[in-house]
Amino acid sequence: MRNEEVEDVVERVALRLGRGLSLEDLDGVLLAYSSNQSHADRVRVNFLLSKRVPADVGAWQLSHGIAAAVRPVVIPANEELGMLGRVCVPLLVRGFRVGYLWVQQDEDEVSATAILAQLPGVRDELDLLAALLLDSNTAESEHRRAREQLFLAACTADKAALGAVSEWPEVYQRGPWQVVTVLAAPGALPGAAAPLDAHRDPLAATLVQRSAGLQATIGVDDALFSAGASTHAVLLFRSSTGRASHETVLGRFHDELAKRTGLPPSSVIMGISEPFGAFRHLADAYRQSRVAAQASAVDPALGQLVDVRAAGVYQLLSGLGAEPPGSVFYRLLREHDRVHGKTGLLLPVLELLYDNDGAVADVAERLHLHRSSVYNRLGKIRALTGADPLSGRVRLELHLALKAARWATRPRL
Repeated sequence: MRNEEVEDVVERVALRLGRGLSLEDLDGVLLAYSSNQSHADRVRVNFLLSKRVPADVGAWQLSHGIAAAVRPVVIPANEELGMLGRVCVPLLVRGFRVGYLWVQQDEDEVSATAILAQLPGVRDELDLLAALLLDSNTAESEHRRAREQLFLAACTADKAALGAVSEWPEVYQRGPWQVVTVLAAPGALPGAAAPLDAHRDPLAATLVQRSAGLQATIGVDDALFSAGASTHAVLLFRSSTGRASHETVLGRFHDELAKRTGLPPSSVIMGISEPFGAFRHLADAYRQSRVAAQASAVDPALGQLVDVRAAGVYQLLSGLGAEPPGSVFYRLLREHDRVHGKTGLLLPVLELLYDNDGAVADVAERLHLHRSSVYNRLGKIRALTGADPLSGRVRLELHLALKAARWATRPRL
């Protein structure tokens, strides 16, 4: 971090405002503070000494919505904490949250009105401060950005990039490896809006993915490298039989996305490739990890952490380019469900039945139905299609059509 330049800007803003300032990162760690202030409350004194926001103070500040704010937030005084009122100024670049600047009220001020009136006058300095923090962010340094681009090129089978990345110290002779794709997915309902809009601002989305991927893997020995694209993050792992490291990264990734976007995604999912021992297979492994993640996105029953082997029929569909299926039986049942709405749940019953090896009792329990209701719906399906949905060929057709319909809603990576 360019500490001196950041500290100079903080001092300059403090002088213009005539107030004490402190600058912290997204984790509540002190980055810089101003030297001039007529009075510092107990919270400020402790913060400057410990360099980190205490848990109780952090909880009080977060309770006022600073993690999602895009404009200054007034934080009222808290006598129990020994805290005067202050204003939190979120620092953002292209929607990417990089830190918080805190402006403390004076002892005799009963409101933050004067501070809010002063802030427009230092807008340029605040923008500069945000840009400095972004530039100093490890995930956005020029060196890091170049390495990520080279890694992503290797993932697309670029021969020169493959050769270069395979010689990196963190990669060389550390196989077998696995490729992992991590993304914020829509909720359980296919077609729900994704929490990160990569189409509206791909640059900002890429910044979020890069930083979340890097921060989520710090200190995880099995995670060798991370890179961010606009829709997802790509991680290189050392292959392992267990999934403890993957679960750790998955949880951290979720937290990092929430911290940087202000809104936690409905779910974060991870697709894992097969292990590979020759680095020339990196691109194949990357494709496998994408398919596994996409399968989880369209079929939440698979879970949030999915090995490509668990993706089942979606592995086949990924190679066929299958979009909404052309099955006549499927179209008949879909039209029936569309017309009858919640009273015509034929396809959900059928899919659960296929996924549960024909166990009617399990389907009835999952859907809170009596077994006779399940049998009645199977009878309705027979009547509509003129075929037995449990017979071999019809079952294969309908089960594949159901999964193809899900696959058509996958996130495009």
